[in-house]
Amino acid sequence: MKGIELSREFFNEYGKPMLEAEFSEFLDKLSCGICGSGSECLGFDDEVSADHDFEPGFCIFLPGEDIIDRRTAFLLERAYAKLPKEFKGYKKSILSPVGGARRGVIRTEEFFKEKVGSANGILTVREWLSIPEQALCEATNGEIFFDNFGEVSTIRRNLSYFPEDIRLKKLAGELLLMAQSGQYNYKRCLDHGEYAAAQMAVFEFVNNAMSAIFLLNKVYKPYYKWGFKALRQLPKLSIEAEIMEYLITTDNSPEISEEKYYAIEGIAADIIDELAEQSITKAICGDLEKHAYSVNDGINDADIRNLHILAAIKETL
Repeated sequence: MKGIELSREFFNEYGKPMLEAEFSEFLDKLSCGICGSGSECLGFDDEVSADHDFEPGFCIFLPGEDIIDRRTAFLLERAYAKLPKEFKGYKKSILSPVGGARRGVIRTEEFFKEKVGSANGILTVREWLSIPEQALCEATNGEIFFDNFGEVSTIRRNLSYFPEDIRLKKLAGELLLMAQSGQYNYKRCLDHGEYAAAQMAVFEFVNNAMSAIFLLNKVYKPYYKWGFKALRQLPKLSIEAEIMEYLITTDNSPEISEEKYYAIEGIAADIIDELAEQSITKAICGDLEKHAYSVNDGINDADIRNLHILAAIKETL
């Protein structure tokens, strides 16, 4: 059973009846669901996932203390702790009686402050440029079962995806780094006889290409260990996952390295085709660097456009 399904059924069978019976006067102020850290929040959990931080739990999101005070929050924590310790063959964690940091009673503002640094999901340009994408993914993933107060849903809508100019700035940076690592440095490292450096160039290219593909799909890129799994499920350019896996799992012997170079150029060509399909580049060539600057030129906000082209790539700040 998938974690989201497990959480939903546990909530419907035990959580919701508990809230209705013991906290009916607060139902219009509560939100419940499952989101944040953990493979189950992405729908990527499997039999291996159950070995840690996997349990029949859910989150009860509370507004500020001016609406629900500390005593009521404490009573909610106690009521949550009394819910069944086992459900559908899965046991709740014994590390914390209230579900730990991932599940249980959580202040809405604290959850989003921890994830993205903003209690209400309103971000400045600088924040949009610098917040790790996986954090935005964790703030908006999973499923909210009900949100009578509306606060959680509003914040998640605010964070649902990058503003277009931010997306383009990030995309321009990823394209430039793809050009440097894949179209330029890979072959030069091989020519120098630096095979380890060549493989590092491949890793850099794949990482930046993955980021570009997520941006082209307008989907947040998750934590790196789920990158390939998420990539395979995207509607656009998911076919590149198999080629990228080949690139990072093969050596750089002369025969293989030539194939890898052509594979890199093939991925670049496919991404350039998608840039043209979305009408976000005016360059007409196979050089990713030229497309990077063309994408940057298409940014409407002059202040964002005039920032360094790599301003949105965290590793370079």
